[in-house]
Amino acid sequence: MFGKNRHVDEPPVPSIPWTDVWEFAIGNEERPATGQRKNPVLGLRAFRVPHGGGMQRVFAPCAFFPPETPTTSSSAPGLRLYEDAEGRTLLCSLDEPEEIKGERRRYVRDGKGQTIGTIRRISPLKHALKPTWRIDQPGHSEIVSSEEWAKGGPKEMVQRGAGKFLLGAIQAVADMGAEGGDQPSKSRVLEWRADGELVMTSEGHRRFLIRASWLDRRLAFAYALLRDS
Repeated sequence: MFGKNRHVDEPPVPSIPWTDVWEFAIGNEERPATGQRKNPVLGLRAFRVPHGGGMQRVFAPCAFFPPETPTTSSSAPGLRLYEDAEGRTLLCSLDEPEEIKGERRRYVRDGKGQTIGTIRRISPLKHALKPTWRIDQPGHSEIVSSEEWAKGGPKEMVQRGAGKFLLGAIQAVADMGAEGGDQPSKSRVLEWRADGELVMTSEGHRRFLIRASWLDRRLAFAYALLRDS
């Protein structure tokens, strides 16, 4: 329920531009519980970004699921995300899947319906246990999910090629929902690379850390949306 447990002097957390996102998680927690706030402040389930610290810590929304009471523009079928909670401005959408030579492909479209990339699920090979995922962004090498999982959770996720700043960032994402919001159980970390370059890391399918500035955030959102559906 929107605004649950909100203090009277705490306004709703405003959304931030999706283009500014470097880390995000799917959840409904707006403000975590602190010494002066016994319970977390919950809002709409959305794609959220950690920001600030202490009593100023918030999880700002950057992309929204279709509203429960859809408007004319948000009532279309399929997987879609919006820039606003009311569902007036489409951010991105996923086409229905196509089966092509053992791959399941979904084209990702922007708010105007133009294709911006592709999400591909590759069936596991004879000796593989899991399928692999690939993201195609025009102008760049394909982004491939690693078959090897990092064993150390969020800390190793960052330390394998990053520093303390990013460690703090991903830990903030991991903390989202820890006091009562939507927090998935901890899972292993997956690395995404394009021609050897580390582009993104993800924990489960709800927590993501962007590593490459050129990655279109809407493609990361689309993958997260697909896995969350």
